[in-house]
Amino acid sequence: MKVLVADDNPVVRAGLTALLTGAGDIDVVAQAENGREAYELAELHRPDAVLLDVRMPGVDGLAALPRLVRLAPVLMLTYSGEPETVRGALRLGARGYLVHGEFGAGQLLDAVRDVVRGRAHLTPTAATAVLEGFQENANAYDTDPPNPHLSGTFGKPLSRVQPLVGQSASGRGRFRLSAREAEIMDLIASGMSNHQIAAACFISEKTVKNHINRIFAKLHSTTRAEATAQWLGTAPPPVQGVS
Repeated sequence: MKVLVADDNPVVRAGLTALLTGAGDIDVVAQAENGREAYELAELHRPDAVLLDVRMPGVDGLAALPRLVRLAPVLMLTYSGEPETVRGALRLGARGYLVHGEFGAGQLLDAVRDVVRGRAHLTPTAATAVLEGFQENANAYDTDPPNPHLSGTFGKPLSRVQPLVGQSASGRGRFRLSAREAEIMDLIASGMSNHQIAAACFISEKTVKNHINRIFAKLHSTTRAEATAQWLGTAPPPVQGVS
């Protein structure tokens, strides 16, 4: 398996490279110190997996992620365990998320092999963030009062629970966004700033702002939160008039 390691800390890169190459079935073909370099090296070497840090100078991991996942499965390997960061990375296509301090050498090797085979791999902090995201989303749609006679059962069919990912495809056709606008709206929904979006799309922040203005007009929104709710289908339905 060919692996690319991206981390701004040279000690971390060296340690990961030694560990991975010592496994026998893994070859570290390149090392990168930021997201832009990771993308350029991934295009050159076409690895089977990319190990990617979140916080790096210049183009960070989240900004590089949308382009990297088009080239290879990405496993986030980072100290950043904030729930929104975890969920944002997974929405952008990361195949796994490992938080430093929560895994050993054996689990890291298993995780690399898993993502290459198409399996997700999460350490406890990341798994908890995903679970909390689903629970928050389910609670947002659970408007019925609790029924004491239904303790331990579902008061709503599971179809009412909206998934965290995969909704933007229908949103693109519904709101008539261009391919670039849909890409930028996905990045907005993942929590990226204009600076991060500009880095991820290799365009200027002014161009990002122009795209966002057109997106907001099409989604009839004035804020990022409103636009995200419309895009993901979580905006409340309009109140019907009473005759």
